[in-house]
Amino acid sequence: MLILGRKKDEEIHLGDNITIRVVDVIKGVVKLGIEAPKDILVLRGELKERIKESNKRANIKVNTKEIKDLSRLLRK
Repeated sequence: MLILGRKKDEEIHLGDNITIRVVDVIKGVVKLGIEAPKDILVLRGELKERIKESNKRANIKVNTKEIKDLSRLLRK
């Protein structure tokens, strides 16, 4: 992991097309501005975790249903 210190209005560049700018720092809270192409998904960490958990639950439900359907077919 690369750790960088940045002040207000300073930037970090990732490749040629992603820029992260420190917009403000108030009472220990850092506000970042992120410029990236539309095809790059930018998510807060907690939102990404919620999506992962939701996908896991959805997958379990689908697999359980598929298993029940398969079980019914095998009984015939």
